[in-house]
Amino acid sequence: MAKATSARAGYHCTECGWTTVRWVGRCGECQAWGSVVEDGAARLTEVRTAAPVQKAVPIQQVSAAEATRGLTGIGELDRVLGGGLVPGAVVLLAGEPGVGKSTLLLEVAARWARAQRRTLYVTGEESAAQVRLRAGRTHALADDLYLAAENDLGTILGHIEEVEPSLMVLDSVQTVSTSQTDGSPGGVAQVRETTAGLVRVAKRRGMACVIVGHVTKEGSIAGPRTMEHLVDVVLSFEGDRHSGFRMVRATKNRFGPADEVGCFEMSDRGIVEVPDPSGLFTSEHVDPVPGTCVTVTMEGRRPMLAEIQALVAPSAMQNPRRTTNGVDSGRVAMVTAVLERRSRIALGSKDIFVSTVGGAKVTDPAVDLAVAVSVASAALDHAAAGQGSGQHRLIALGEVGLAGELRRVPGLDRRIAEAARLGFDTAIVPAERGGSGLGRSVQGIRVLPAATLAQALFEAGVYAAARG
Repeated sequence: MAKATSARAGYHCTECGWTTVRWVGRCGECQAWGSVVEDGAARLTEVRTAAPVQKAVPIQQVSAAEATRGLTGIGELDRVLGGGLVPGAVVLLAGEPGVGKSTLLLEVAARWARAQRRTLYVTGEESAAQVRLRAGRTHALADDLYLAAENDLGTILGHIEEVEPSLMVLDSVQTVSTSQTDGSPGGVAQVRETTAGLVRVAKRRGMACVIVGHVTKEGSIAGPRTMEHLVDVVLSFEGDRHSGFRMVRATKNRFGPADEVGCFEMSDRGIVEVPDPSGLFTSEHVDPVPGTCVTVTMEGRRPMLAEIQALVAPSAMQNPRRTTNGVDSGRVAMVTAVLERRSRIALGSKDIFVSTVGGAKVTDPAVDLAVAVSVASAALDHAAAGQGSGQHRLIALGEVGLAGELRRVPGLDRRIAEAARLGFDTAIVPAERGGSGLGRSVQGIRVLPAATLAQALFEAGVYAAARG
């Protein structure tokens, strides 16, 4: 029996729900000013013991049959989820407006229902007729797919009791409210109570539940941080509205890996999975072209090809421009400085433009060497060895250090295997200490180890005078 020792007033943040026992001017969680308000007297009372409804049993006696996964019918989404939806699991899918969250989940609901599994799709942002129109356009119709347009949590729970679905989709949690909690829809208290209520129902009924969440201007999930702790899986739906390519990334997963990525493409028929996305981020050149280099990045545990293009031109301005698209501008500036200082390539008075192909966004340090090769190739107006013949034949992998050395990157074997599968025959990689490490040929690819950036440029045929 626990007994209270004192009674204190409580305070909470209206932005993120953070609590504290005393008033502060700035929230300790979200750093917002003036958002901490008083709850009133929070009196602690004695906690009485209660007899448990179900007794604790040894973990080996708990049956795992009730947690058998169900496939959604979309292979890329099942891959991210770790093999499908677990009964009773609550999934939070967040993304920017217009990225395709509703289209994806409507397709998931339709495929789930086609397998004779009753599905409930609840929309709080659109009318039922609007969802029906989109379902007809994307061929997402099924007999066991039930549709409801509701904004009240109690009514939604009533629909669940009546339909008894094995999967429920809520679009979106920021539009639902309950009269038992103060605040407007989308507020911290309403979002927290709505999520907690759906989690309780999903666990009790063994019903999988997918919740759509909004994001803030900074890209983080809107609402209290407690919402991400309550759910079992948190998925991030990413994509550029000017490009049809979309990615579903798992940031939390209690039933599988939290670093997996699924690839999709928006089309006239809706959203289509892309099981082999490597060809989307490379281009074909009949003749050798200076300023291009292909690398292999890791999105989660999936290797993906990415082409880096660079253009170096004389600048007429006092401060030359450094423009990047799809790559980190800070890393490009660092690689440019290393090229000028360690490889003696004059770049200080020239405009430098670096971009990826197909709208890809790469943050992997392994692209440093490809950026260096493309910039050096553009500056010297000399194509890297192996370019042309209808496709790129050379890939460059490695992180560039400030001293001009090349550092190993994780997953090198998988990267080389992906390049070999797509027909590449030469790879420049960082040399292992005490030797080449990988040897001269790996999985059909001729491996050229290089210890320094200058040596890598020489192996690529860009700067023959640089011999490490």
